[in-house]
Amino acid sequence: MLYYLFEYLEKCDFPGARMFGYVSFRSLMAIILALLISTIFGEYFINLLKKKQITEVQRDASVDPFNVNKKGVPTMGGIIIIFATLVPCFLLGKLHNVYMILMLITTIWLGTLGFLDDYIKTFKKDKEGLHGKFKIIGQVGLGLIVGLTLYLSPNVVIRENVEIQKGGEIVEVIHKAQNEKSTKTTIPFFKNNNLDYADVVGFMGEHAQTAGWILFVLVTIFVVTAVSNGANLNDGMDGMAAGNSAIIGLTLGILAYVSSHIEYASYLNIMFIPGSEELVIFICAFIGALIGFLWYNAFPAQVFMGDTGSLTIGGIIAVFAIIIHKELLIPILCGIFLVENLSVILQVKYFQAGKKKGKKQRIFKRTPIHDHFRITAAQLDPECSYLFTKPTNVFHESKITVRFWIVTIILAAITIITLKIR
Repeated sequence: MLYYLFEYLEKCDFPGARMFGYVSFRSLMAIILALLISTIFGEYFINLLKKKQITEVQRDASVDPFNVNKKGVPTMGGIIIIFATLVPCFLLGKLHNVYMILMLITTIWLGTLGFLDDYIKTFKKDKEGLHGKFKIIGQVGLGLIVGLTLYLSPNVVIRENVEIQKGGEIVEVIHKAQNEKSTKTTIPFFKNNNLDYADVVGFMGEHAQTAGWILFVLVTIFVVTAVSNGANLNDGMDGMAAGNSAIIGLTLGILAYVSSHIEYASYLNIMFIPGSEELVIFICAFIGALIGFLWYNAFPAQVFMGDTGSLTIGGIIAVFAIIIHKELLIPILCGIFLVENLSVILQVKYFQAGKKKGKKQRIFKRTPIHDHFRITAAQLDPECSYLFTKPTNVFHESKITVRFWIVTIILAAITIITLKIR
């Protein structure tokens, strides 16, 4: 809203109004404003949650090896993240930009889905929360909205690279003069690092382009569902999901910025995405909100984000990556989320396989994988066989959290490096 106000004031030659036209200025304003909102509003909101006794029953001292009691800690703290992200975007963003609209829809959509889950757990006293099928329906529905919008909107275009060669060597990389609709995405570690979904279904001949878009929509649905669930599983220790997501968000912000700048895109030989600079405003607000939330969520947590937060931040990361055509980098960038997902899936499948044979068996001491490192030998089921019982010593959750952050930083660096390693 402020963007449009200052755009009008600029036409009236109002001093300083032109600053709101710069992405860098609005991005810095977004991160500062989100940080202030999440820290200041967060304190009042946490006190309100305590007064209303909106708490989640978490592990208590009898379960935690370090006797950390977390009963009575307020939940639904994800509302802080959502509010602190949306306000700067509404104030500083171009609300007619299709990418900004999609990110706002994603935030509100999954925030509502997560809120319903937390509401059922907290007020209905049903620890299962919202039924799994309704979560999947919500995630698939969002994937359809995002995928179809990117397919149908005339404003969603890219400019491809053109390599000028001389003597068999590339001497310059420029972009085509015309914008075009495309089903291409970035694929890491390959010289020609664009993969066209239409080429995957090239056997369909003249229908390949349409089939390529259908495949793209299906990939969008899968990515949104997988990443939002991965973030949800990662939210098991104080500061874990918020810290990892902030690091991932910063990486995506860098990728969005270079994709929105034609000169940087040419230098890095990546596709130029007109209009994607507004995503930088959004991701800066998102990062600021997460850092502000960490003020209260770092060990010992004064508030949990709940599914209201974890589902939302996972969906935001997924949709953001899809919009900038970097969804195939997610297995690297969101490697922690991937491992959390896989650990649960493998544990369940292995346990079920043993059950059919009359055996009680598990792969890890406990899943998601971060819990594997905080279980003592005394807490293991003596009737169950485990494939992995090391390390035998347990780690405090703050140490596990920081180490997971470090792994995510390494994965983020690798993700950015893939732009040049081909």
